[in-house]
Amino acid sequence: MNALMILVWIAIITGFSFFGSWYARKYNKPDALIALYVAFVLISNIIAYKIAMFNFGFATFFATSATLVFAVTFLLTDIVNEKFGRKETQKMILIAFITQIAVALFIWLSIQLTPAPFWNDQDIFTKIIGFAPRIMIASWIAFLISENVDAYLFAWFKKITKGKYLWMRNAFSSLPSMALDTAIFVIIAFAGVQPLLPLMIGVLVIKWIVGIIDIPFMYFNRRIMYKNK
Repeated sequence: MNALMILVWIAIITGFSFFGSWYARKYNKPDALIALYVAFVLISNIIAYKIAMFNFGFATFFATSATLVFAVTFLLTDIVNEKFGRKETQKMILIAFITQIAVALFIWLSIQLTPAPFWNDQDIFTKIIGFAPRIMIASWIAFLISENVDAYLFAWFKKITKGKYLWMRNAFSSLPSMALDTAIFVIIAFAGVQPLLPLMIGVLVIKWIVGIIDIPFMYFNRRIMYKNK
């Protein structure tokens, strides 16, 4: 995928956050943002097995295909944190974590069911949606640590800056948390299986590109949430 298409896809994926912010303004509830957050986390778990090539012309990076989607979850935590506070954000993180466990359990159950004698796609089905235990555990550990760190850092920066400098708390909470998530996930999931350094660099670069592009989106979302104010 070339640079232009990567940027277009980042904008499209991030654009879903506008609905969540509109819903938050209209109903004063984070329901839609939570739903988007859970959806992004779950689909990231499913598509994380594919390692994709991202060509920016001047350099080529390798990262999981989930990177573009999962990176936006840090924006969603910041949006909820901005509007509803850290405790509500951590509730959302807990909901997403429990949902991941439930989905993994249901997928495992569907794989264990004996296929009909005329259905010959069991191997394909298992390969496509089956969770490798190591990747699943890596994902869960990295998720819980990095997303909670993001929530704490955002709330802390908001407090010490007295609610000013939105870009600062958005960037300085998301970017370090993305780095932490990348290091934990890649090391646990791929150590001894894939080359760690190229994968870690690729995943982190893509996440940081998304994080930087998402800074103006954070301003747009806050404007939507507080439009009438």
